[in-house]
Amino acid sequence: MHSSSRSSQSLAELRFTNRFSAQLPADPRNDNTRRQVYRACYSRVVPVTATEPELVACSREAAGLLDLSGEECTSGLFTRVFSGNELLPDMDTYAMCYGGHQFGNWAGQLGDGRVINLGEIINSRNEYWTLQLKGAGPTPYSRHADGLAVLRSSLREFLCSEAMFHLGIPTTRALSLILTGDTVERDMFYDGHPQEEPGAIVCRLSPSFIRFGNFELFTARGETGVLKQLADFTIRTHFPYLNGSKPEVYSLWFDEVCRLTAELMVHWLRVGFVHGVMNTDNMSILGLTIDYGPYGWLEDYDPTWTPNTTDARGRRYCYGRQPIIAHWNLAQLANALYPLVGKPEPFEQSLQNYNLYFEQSWQDMITGKLGLKAFDPAHDRLLVEDLLHLLAEVETDMTLFFRQLAYVPSAPEKQADERSAPLQIAFYHPDHLNSAYHKKLSDWLLRYCNRVRRDGLSDQERKKRMDAVNPLYVFRNYLAQLAIDQATGGEYTLVNELLEVLRSPYTEQPGKERFAEKRPEWARHRPGCSMLSCSS
Repeated sequence: MHSSSRSSQSLAELRFTNRFSAQLPADPRNDNTRRQVYRACYSRVVPVTATEPELVACSREAAGLLDLSGEECTSGLFTRVFSGNELLPDMDTYAMCYGGHQFGNWAGQLGDGRVINLGEIINSRNEYWTLQLKGAGPTPYSRHADGLAVLRSSLREFLCSEAMFHLGIPTTRALSLILTGDTVERDMFYDGHPQEEPGAIVCRLSPSFIRFGNFELFTARGETGVLKQLADFTIRTHFPYLNGSKPEVYSLWFDEVCRLTAELMVHWLRVGFVHGVMNTDNMSILGLTIDYGPYGWLEDYDPTWTPNTTDARGRRYCYGRQPIIAHWNLAQLANALYPLVGKPEPFEQSLQNYNLYFEQSWQDMITGKLGLKAFDPAHDRLLVEDLLHLLAEVETDMTLFFRQLAYVPSAPEKQADERSAPLQIAFYHPDHLNSAYHKKLSDWLLRYCNRVRRDGLSDQERKKRMDAVNPLYVFRNYLAQLAIDQATGGEYTLVNELLEVLRSPYTEQPGKERFAEKRPEWARHRPGCSMLSCSS
C-alpha cells in the first residue's frame, strides 16, 4: 500500500513513544568517548552536523510507514532531520550496546559504532517503527572508527533494503539516502590505499533493531539482571502473542526466533541473496534481514560464492552455508538465554525444530519455484538435487534460469530443443555447452515436464505460479555499481530508476529489459561487482 492511500502528516506531527530507551537501563555516562559500557542497553548520543546535506532519494513506501507524504519528503526539514542536523522535540537519540560472534569467534562488546537511533514512533495504524541514522557520527561503540559512512555503502543499503521488501523478504527498511557534503576517508579493500569519498547517511526503519548479540553480551559479562530486563522487554514488546509463565515463555520465544530465522534463510535461498557477514550481531531477533554490508546476489549459480573479501578463503558465509550458519548463531543465542531457563533441553529441542521449520519452508519454496502443486518427497528431492547440480556445472544465471523455466512447454510431443530453447538466455556461454551437458539438461527437462503434467496444471497456470516467486528483477551487483558510479558524479537518475524498477520485481516492465540482463563481462572481476569488503 502506498502512502497516498494513508492519512498523511507532517514531520512535526510524528508521535514518539521511545519504549526501548524509556524502559531499559541507560549508560549512566553521557560523554561520547570510546569505551566499554557496562550494565546498560544503550548510551545517549547525538548525531554530528552534516556540512551540506542533500537528499538523493526517498522511498515512498517507507515514508508511508511514518504517514509522511511525498511532498513532506522533499522539504528542507526532512533533509535536516534525516541527516541528523535537526532533532525533533520528542526524539531520544542513542546507540545500542551489544556484542557478538564474528566469523565464529567471540568479539566482546561491539555496539552501534556508526548508527544513532532517533527514537521510536507509532503511526496511524498503531504500528511501531524505530528510526535510526547510519553514518551520523561516532558513538562510545565506534572503537577506532569515525562513525561515518560513504555514498557507495549507503546507496547499496538504501536500494537493497527496499528491493528486499518488494521481493517479499523480511527486512529492515530504508527511508532516505542523504549526502552529507563532507568527505570520508576509506580504504575499500584494506590494502593501504585509502581515498576520500563522499559521505552519506541512510535512515533505516524497523519494528526493532535488537540482535542476537544484545543478549550475548550481558550473559558473557554475567549481567543477568540486564539480560532478563531485555528479554522481558523483547517478549512484551515484540512477541506479545506468546503466552506462558516464566521461564517457559523464554523457551517459547526462542523457538519462535528459530522459526522466523529458518524462514528468512529460505527466502534468501529463493532469490539468490548472500548476506556476506552473518555474525551474531547481524542477526535480527525478529528474523529480519539486517545490516546490508558486503552482500551480493548470485549471478551464476555457485553455492560456495561469497561476496565478502574477508571471507574469501574460509567461505564461512557463502550462499550454500547460510542455513547452517543461522543454526550455529541460534545456538549462541541459546547459550545467552540459558541463565533465564536453567536447563538445556528446551533449547536443544528448538534447535532441532529449526531444522524441521527450515525443511518445511524449503519444500514449500522450491515447490513454488518449480510451479508444482505440492512437494512429493519420493520424487521431487532428487529432481531438485539434479537440477542444482546442473546449474552449478556450467555458468548459469540463477535468476534468469528459474524465470525462463516457466516458459518451458510441458506437452509430451515437444522436442528436446523446444524444451531447452527458453533457457538459453540463462547461460553465460551457451556456445561452450557440450553435447554431454545438453543431454543431461534434456533428460532433466523431460523428467520435469512429466512431473508437471502429473499435477494437471496448464502451462499458463504454472507460469503464473512461478512468476509470483521467481523474480525477473533483482538488485544485481553490477547495477549497484553503475548507480554508485553515476551518483558519485552527482547524477541520481539511475538510483531513482532502480528504486522504481525494483518496486515490481515479479512483473515484466516494458522498456526496463536492461535491468533483467545477466552480468556483463566487464563486471566479472570489477571491485564492487564481484567482491566487496566490510567497508563496502
